[in-house]
This record gives sequence, C-alpha cells and structure tokens, in this order.
Amino acid sequence: MQRFDTIVIGAGAAGLYCAFHAGRRGRRVLVLEHNSEPGEKILISGGGRCNFTNLNAAPDRFISANPHFARSALARHTQQDFIALVQKHGIAYYEKTLGQLFCEGARSSQKIVRMLLDECAAAGVLIRTGARVGRISRGERFSVETSGGVFESETLVVATGGLSIPKLGASGFAFDAADQFAIQAIAPRPGLVPLIFGETDLAWMRPLSGVSADVTVRAGKAAFREAALFTHRGLSGPSILQASSYWSPGGQIVIDWLPDADEDALVERKRARPKAQLKSVLGEMMSERLAAVLSERLPPGALGDMKDAALIDAARKLKHWPLTPTGDEGYAKAEVTVGGIDTNALSQQTMEARAVPGLHFIGEAVDVTGWLGGYNFQWAWSSGWAAGQSC
Repeated sequence: MQRFDTIVIGAGAAGLYCAFHAGRRGRRVLVLEHNSEPGEKILISGGGRCNFTNLNAAPDRFISANPHFARSALARHTQQDFIALVQKHGIAYYEKTLGQLFCEGARSSQKIVRMLLDECAAAGVLIRTGARVGRISRGERFSVETSGGVFESETLVVATGGLSIPKLGASGFAFDAADQFAIQAIAPRPGLVPLIFGETDLAWMRPLSGVSADVTVRAGKAAFREAALFTHRGLSGPSILQASSYWSPGGQIVIDWLPDADEDALVERKRARPKAQLKSVLGEMMSERLAAVLSERLPPGALGDMKDAALIDAARKLKHWPLTPTGDEGYAKAEVTVGGIDTNALSQQTMEARAVPGLHFIGEAVDVTGWLGGYNFQWAWSSGWAAGQSC
C-alpha cells in the first residue's frame, strides 16, 4: 500500500490543475485516471484548439442553485492567472469572438495538456492512467482501492467531471462518492446541448437543416445573441446551446429572427418599396431559405397591400417566435452537466466538504455550470486552484 498526502481522482482540466498546485506546496500528490491518457476532454475541446478561458469570465456567467458560490474561486484565481501560465509556456493563442480565447493551430489543445503535465512533473505529481477506482473508505486516512492497487492519503479530491460525453468515459462517479458520504447533489441534466422538437415543428424545420441564422434566443430571463443552426432533429448552434442550460422540459424558448430590426421595420420598408413582396423583403434581412419558410406562416402579398398594423404584427411575431422543445440530445451531445454536488455542502474557499474534512469536489462535478465559450474551463482552473491551496 502506497501513501500520499493527496489523491486526486480524475486527470482532466480541474484535476491536473489542482494536482500541480498542491504539489507546489510540497504535498506528495497522486492522480488517478481511468482513461488510458490524461486530459481527453481537453483534447477535443474547441475543435482541437481548446477554448481555454474567456476574457469576460465573471460570476454572473455561471449557473448554480447558489449563484454566489463561484465568486470566491473566480476572484482569487482569474482568467488572467491562467493566461499568464499559457504565456509562460509559450503557447500562442487568439481571441475568436466574445472574449473566447483559443490556442493557435490544428490540434493545439495538445499544448494545454502538455503544459498541465509538465507543471505536474515539475511539482513531483505522480499520474497513474488506466486506474479504475473501486471502493473508497475513510478512517484516519482515505483509502482508495483501484485496479492498480490500494492507495492512502490525508486528503482526497474528486475531479471526475459530470455526465456529459460518455464516450470519453464520463460517469456518475462523483455523485456516487457524494452519496457515500451523505453529501447532497442537485439533480444533474444535460447543458449546452442541442434541442429537439416534435413533428409539427420539424415539418417546417427539416427543409432548413444546415441553415444558420443570426438570432437572439431567450429561455426564462436569459437571452443570447449568436447563431442558431437547424438540424434534422431541431436546433443547435451557439445561441441554442446557451439557452438550453436555462431551458426546463415543458418550457418554451423564444426566438427573435430579426435581432437588428425594430417592430416597425416592415412598415419602413413599405414606405420605400410598396410593391415588394414580404418574402422578398425578409430575404434581405435573413437567409432566403429561412425567409421563404417563415413567410409561409405570415400574411402573403405586397407590402403596399398590407395595413401598417398587419406589418407590425408580422414583425412582432418574427421577433417573438415561441417554440416548445420536446427534449434535448442528451449527455452524448451535451458539452456540460448542469447541476452536481450541492454547493451548500462545500466551502467556497477550499471546495472542501463541510461534513467530511479532507474531501474536496472540483470542476464540472460541482453545481456550477458556465456559459459556452471557455467559461467551464475557467471554473475548472479556479476551483482546482482553490482546492490545490488546501488539499
């Protein structure tokens, strides 16, 4: 039996980051990873370029039953701290849009994994891959039984992520561990996930499969202005993925197909071009294919033949288009898991379980879910750092 000061279960973003920060404090750290290689989710992120953080990361860009929980970690270890590490390792990066930072070059996400592994090596962290964790017990120390032997430690960090992307080995391990120690969890559900619709909506959506549109999508009080993409089962694209994290089954989303236009926009065009057909005018304000489909659900005819009130009503309908998804694409297509370990059970400063001294939960396993665009990586870095200062 080998003894360590700290055992981290999970060699993903949060786990590796926590491990080397603990190692820098002189702690003897072991990281256990059931996959054959560390950082597999990092490698596929951002299309292989790794959207590693966001310049606009702030607590209001994260979802949690306790919206204030993330403030401490995010404030004490910011995106600028992680950017400084990226710069230290000479990794080139660029801002794509909306504050999203990506590595430059194809498969450049490998550089982020290499950076984390190099930092772990420099801090004396031992990483064991292909190590499936079985039983965990706690006496004077934590005991972790694995396929590669039994290990003991003073502190234990669970960094195994959520349920999203099971093909990369995602599992409910963190929830099982929490349950073992009587720690509550907020019911998990897929987040940042495409939405699917019933046959009534798919009848007009399917011909648009592959069409993208710049829209504003609202779900509850949240609104996102980005692209939406029609799929053979419904809608995807950044704006839909963002809204999905705020959508609840049975609820609606509302789409503004004319985000740059006012409700009197069609009336103004009537004054300038009274003989123009509504479909033609809409085709100048959005893709022609989308305009053709949407105009079928509006009064037909030339603008000059329509009353101003009818045109205002048509624009209002286009700007407030309600849709009721029948579901989502599930964890297989979800980028994150919404919900997780109840933050009321954890310390904001250290991510340690209040009722189980020495046990920490970090990253996606915790009920803190960021927006699309590097926010969830930033939570991995910030929560991993917070735990690494005390575990």
